[in-house]
Amino acid sequence: MKNVGIIGATGSIGSQTMEVLRENRKAFNLTGISSHSNYKKTIEIIEEFSPEVVVVTEDNAYDIIKDYCKDKNKKLSLYRGIESLEKVSEIKENDILVTSVVGMVGLKPTMKAIENGTTIALANKETLVAGGRHVMEAARRRNVDILPVDSEHNALFQCLQGEKREDIKRLHITASGGPFRGKKKEELINITPEDAVRHPKWNMGMKISVDSSTLMNKGLEVIEAHWLYGVDYDKINVVVHPESIIHSMVEYKDNSIIAQLSNPNMKLPIQYALTYPKRIDCNIKELNLFDIGQLTFERPDTDTFTCLKLAYQAGKASGNAGVILNTSNEVAVDLFLNGVIKYLEINEIVERCLNNYEYMSKPTLEDIIQIDKRIRKDLYGLYLGGK
Repeated sequence: MKNVGIIGATGSIGSQTMEVLRENRKAFNLTGISSHSNYKKTIEIIEEFSPEVVVVTEDNAYDIIKDYCKDKNKKLSLYRGIESLEKVSEIKENDILVTSVVGMVGLKPTMKAIENGTTIALANKETLVAGGRHVMEAARRRNVDILPVDSEHNALFQCLQGEKREDIKRLHITASGGPFRGKKKEELINITPEDAVRHPKWNMGMKISVDSSTLMNKGLEVIEAHWLYGVDYDKINVVVHPESIIHSMVEYKDNSIIAQLSNPNMKLPIQYALTYPKRIDCNIKELNLFDIGQLTFERPDTDTFTCLKLAYQAGKASGNAGVILNTSNEVAVDLFLNGVIKYLEINEIVERCLNNYEYMSKPTLEDIIQIDKRIRKDLYGLYLGGK
């Protein structure tokens, strides 16, 4: 039985991780969780799985859960605030930590778990985008496995099993194209948040849905793939594949290509990361190729969806460009979702930040954290008068 901690247990990936645990009771024990504002789901998890550590980052939800635990005489350690996320990482019994929070908040608890020697099931791509060098160096130093949960990187991981890294010619990361595939910039002027979060294939959280619509999500995945597999950016290719059946491909030096196919369902990559190196039955719909009929592929339109181009530029620049890209995008998406800016301003803000903030070739982990704070302060100050 594996002991599992989950940071971000009530979000989209966290909820699907809970389904995997629920369907495989004899395989997993839940040691600790974090949640934000969804106190109802948090209480359900406490009742069903009895985790020993619970972190709640939103004050009102924390107060409700604290009162509930007191009334029900629950024997657990309850902590408040983002600064307490590392409490889940510090659980000594953890065999694996699922990091499924969105954004830079996942960096410090991931680093803490690595230092403790805990295997990471990584669903928080921003951790590698902003701090990839530090994360991978720490993982190598502590001999810790980073197992990708993103469907694309999990697919690459599966396609690489038993192969030599020096034999890789190219990585092909697939993209559905998002809800605005085929549209030009002039057609995107009046896009609303409701439009942007309607993903054609995947059921995801708000932020990642917007990122998918701008192709920034694919750009972040390119950077993540670079850090996970040590492949140069010129050898990482994005392929628009609207059926979302092929989740990624690896091309080898003999010109053969190995692909991973399945129906789009995040439970499969989550489960594979949790059970690796074993495979077990997964409660998802079987893939019927006769029903699919055909698979199509297109080049991404980087003139319309410039966020993908910006991500490649930031990745190649390395240094602190990753955190500038990531944080400016996080804030811009938040501003868009709250009706403060228009859709096309997202990429404009990101590009402006990449051009305006001072470049550092080898930022420390503390540098990265401070750059993140500064960009948030600057952008929220500019658009909201502070936040």
